[in-house]
Amino acid sequence: MAKKLPKKRVSGIAGAGAPQLGRKRDPSRDAEILDAALDVLVEVGYDGMTMDQVAAKAKAGKGAMYRRWPSKTELVIEAVSYMKRRSVDSADLPDTGTLRGDLLSLYKPQSVEQSERKLKIMAGLFSLVLHNKALGDAVEDAISKPWVEVQKVLLKRSVARKEIRFNFDIDVVAKILPAAAIYQTLVLRKTFDKKVLTATIDEVLLPALKSK
Repeated sequence: MAKKLPKKRVSGIAGAGAPQLGRKRDPSRDAEILDAALDVLVEVGYDGMTMDQVAAKAKAGKGAMYRRWPSKTELVIEAVSYMKRRSVDSADLPDTGTLRGDLLSLYKPQSVEQSERKLKIMAGLFSLVLHNKALGDAVEDAISKPWVEVQKVLLKRSVARKEIRFNFDIDVVAKILPAAAIYQTLVLRKTFDKKVLTATIDEVLLPALKSK
């Protein structure tokens, strides 16, 4: 009968040699890094932005960042997409009884500040957007589309109240205020404040929607 061989003792930590699991990714850190990326975009634009700057602002390790986003472009695309999740909610809009009242009720100093930040991000990305379709789509989806969709909801509500005429191109009219905000902020480099908003509503938007 063959002798039983003595069992070999495994020294060190139990299970040595098994694959080691990395640290789980913390979603809250992702949000902080994406916010930091947006801040850097506002400050220096895409061309001046580096992963080092984002890592420093977010107090994050560069290695972890590169594992999550292998390139600056990928980081920026996700950061811009991340903005949409904090955009205006079309399911929770003011209902004052008039289109003018609804549009003015959307105005809040904080929302204006956030909108201008988004427009500055757009300005920082302008050169890249022209050559990168994925980024261009992300910018439109995050910055302009949510506000255009809000305008459409309010315009349709106003038509239902028979407050304005129904025979207009809603896709064009819904872009009037967002386009005015872009022009005021990016071209004129001025704040799109409540005074400008009110004038645009009273002098441009509402006259265009009067019954003919």
